[in-house]
Amino acid sequence: MEPAPGPQEKYQLITRNLQEVLGEDKLMAILKERELKIYWGTATTGKPHVAYFVPMSKIADFLKAGCEVTILFADLHAYLDNMKAPWELLELRTRYYEHVIKAMLESIGVPLEKLKFVRGTDYQLSKEYTLDVYRLSSVVTQHDAKKAGAEVVKQVEHPLLSGLLYPGLQALDEEYLKVDAQFGGVDQRKIFTFAEKYLPSLGYAKRIHLMNPMVPGLTGSKMSSSEEDSKIDLLDRKEDVKKKLKKAFCEPGNVENNGVLSFIKHVLFPLKSEFVVLREEKWGGNKTYTAYEALEKDFAEQVVHPGDLKNSVEVALNKLLDPIREKFNCPELKKLSSAAYPTPSKAKPGEKGTKNSEPEDVVPSRLDIRVGKVLSVEKHPDADSLYVEKIDMRGVESQGMVLCASSVGEPRQVEPLDPPAGCCAGERVYVEGYESGEPDEELKPKKKVFEKLQADFRVSEDCVAQWKQRNFLTKLGTVSCKSLKGGSIS
Repeated sequence: MEPAPGPQEKYQLITRNLQEVLGEDKLMAILKERELKIYWGTATTGKPHVAYFVPMSKIADFLKAGCEVTILFADLHAYLDNMKAPWELLELRTRYYEHVIKAMLESIGVPLEKLKFVRGTDYQLSKEYTLDVYRLSSVVTQHDAKKAGAEVVKQVEHPLLSGLLYPGLQALDEEYLKVDAQFGGVDQRKIFTFAEKYLPSLGYAKRIHLMNPMVPGLTGSKMSSSEEDSKIDLLDRKEDVKKKLKKAFCEPGNVENNGVLSFIKHVLFPLKSEFVVLREEKWGGNKTYTAYEALEKDFAEQVVHPGDLKNSVEVALNKLLDPIREKFNCPELKKLSSAAYPTPSKAKPGEKGTKNSEPEDVVPSRLDIRVGKVLSVEKHPDADSLYVEKIDMRGVESQGMVLCASSVGEPRQVEPLDPPAGCCAGERVYVEGYESGEPDEELKPKKKVFEKLQADFRVSEDCVAQWKQRNFLTKLGTVSCKSLKGGSIS
């Protein structure tokens, strides 16, 4: 039997791979006296995907360190965040989350009996909690509430009051769950500092906050439930996993914003303490790494090929997903999954047997606009004024069209549209208010979807690209040009 870890060893387990800890001294002081009480909350919105293994592996660390861990299914928060989970689906999605999160924990060997599971609505509708919400609202400014939720609550042109309540409820959860610490992604930092500022004003203690880095998705940006290409669903078939990993951004020698490497660092290494790169004998055969830094160094020096890395992650990931797929293969959970996330009905206009068919909506979400890096520009062989651009998309070279701003009048000036600094090739560009729609697989020339939308593309007086006065956005901010105010976009 292994001896129980000491305070310093517990501290190392609790904080490894974290980006930031607020309250380190308090954390160490508690560990010298007793076990740490900590909670992790997840709003029951979109389907959990493989990035959820990142907090799951940290929960495994917390348990190894002897922590008392509570998992909160934040159902009420899911509704408050711009109704990401409609009220009629809230109960179904919460049940889905309970089953899938427990299946994930079991797949990485976490004993469920050591965890406490709580729903937000179990206590957030009580008289005492509701009174504290009112007490908090009497001291929190609108500015602070909006600022706190900026990285987490969905930002829209006309925000709802519910989004301003969200940070306050998350702060109160720390008191009502009776914990010492809250764990979350670094995108929660503003909510955490909000809680540290305002909980003492109600007479409650300031808590410790532990923050994971934001792990890049497969496109190099944040892995998102609403962006299909950036994520691998927990119930994806093996052939879908292969297909998505094949398309993943994994540029040779590039260790920045590399979602494949990040998954190895934050999930596979902490779970197994090693990672095996699978290779054919003619390329050196399999190689086992016992330190992530050695793997990253070899990838940076191009000793490890992106194809071998992706294949090896595919094998390791499927081992984690197999027990989850098996659990959800029963009729009861299949039915729950379909009911919690119903497929939107898409009746085709003019289809035989349908009456009063309505015309298709021509909305910006039907366009698949992506951030790309222009590698070269060449004159089109069959036209005097057309050019073909070679573009880097997710580390894959392709040909395509670049959206540009054009000045009004002569002489005509043209500038490419620029994404915010820090964006990665392959990241999706969307129009404000149309973030969640799926793009058409193919734009039919006869329907002129692009042409109809492009007629309302304009550059604002602030040089921001817009459609009907709604901004073009990525997850990092607005898309703009350098100087062509009031110009057209084509």
